[in-house]
Amino acid sequence: MGSLESSFSPEDREFYEREFAFFNEVTGISGTLRSVLHEPKEVKKQKIEEELRKIQVEVGVYLPSNPDGQVIGIDRKSGKPLQSHAKTPFMATFRIRKNKPSTPGVIEETEDNDRSSQKSNTYETWLSAIFKVGDDCRQDVLALQMIAAFRGIFNTVGLDVWVFPYRVTATAPGCGVIDVLPNSISRDMLGREAVNRLDAYFISRYGNEDSIRYQEARSNFVKSMAAYSVISFLLQFKDRHNGNIMIDDMGHIIHIDFGFCFDIAPGGIKFERAPFKLTAEMIAVMGGSTTAQPYRWFEELTVKAFLAARQHANHLSHIVEVMLDSGLPCFKPDTIKNFRDRFVLDRDERGAAEFMRDCVKRSAGSQSTGVYDRFQLITNGIPY
Repeated sequence: MGSLESSFSPEDREFYEREFAFFNEVTGISGTLRSVLHEPKEVKKQKIEEELRKIQVEVGVYLPSNPDGQVIGIDRKSGKPLQSHAKTPFMATFRIRKNKPSTPGVIEETEDNDRSSQKSNTYETWLSAIFKVGDDCRQDVLALQMIAAFRGIFNTVGLDVWVFPYRVTATAPGCGVIDVLPNSISRDMLGREAVNRLDAYFISRYGNEDSIRYQEARSNFVKSMAAYSVISFLLQFKDRHNGNIMIDDMGHIIHIDFGFCFDIAPGGIKFERAPFKLTAEMIAVMGGSTTAQPYRWFEELTVKAFLAARQHANHLSHIVEVMLDSGLPCFKPDTIKNFRDRFVLDRDERGAAEFMRDCVKRSAGSQSTGVYDRFQLITNGIPY
């Protein structure tokens, strides 16, 4: 660090110090929240607003997860504390100025008329981010790199499935910035809004099951369910409660928060024994039974995604191996062996397809998924 810093020109050094001062001020809010850790949410929200008002936005600063845009303002009232037992993550929204993309498209105009000279080159937008302190975000970074690798594999073979590797940037030991998923709501928040079932939400959001909008949303749900099911099984995502499962406005399901993967589970609890999360309400969205056409399509896509991933087991293993010496808690002595074993490379393609069909069947009939959801409701108040 010393060698790098001493090589900076005076202008670069000034920019570097300005950026880090801004970022440290924002992440420092997490530290001040500790003083009101056990206070109600409203008190925490007020504290965040108070701290955001103290921050002066200097010229040229940016969010580490979005270096292609300059921060020009902060929505001081946007601060929101997030659910966590011991940590104090929070969300804030920033006004960002970006360069206009070179491809034709609809560009959001700036709000002030006196900025006409900038309208031709730039546009402004709001961007929300989550700031975490005291959490090692490198595990999330690894999981999302893996998800991006899976997406590349699926695209290469032309498989029509869908995942969204959003951005997480580890900024310092125990610190990180996480992009907020646009136009999405967690299954947990749906429960809090008294939408008791996912299939009921789909009907209220997209219309009845015969409508084109519902069919499109269901199709998106199936494509994303298939991809995330295979990835969840291979990477062993745990802690799959409803706060960690999002639905976007197109009907896709998106998994977030990968603090528990590979060979660790929350508190060592082994509730989540199913290969992946496939609940009755998810099946209801996909036709309501394991014989319904959308569900059979989901099963078929899941098998195809698994077979596609198997072809690249060595490449995927290398991505994990690079991180083995990082000291991340998800790694145990047998992590790579266990990971490779889940690809069932000793079987032929037909045998591997049967193996994944069995995983789908076991997930659909699993009692442990419901037990874990009930456990999260009792311990963390997360509805299901």
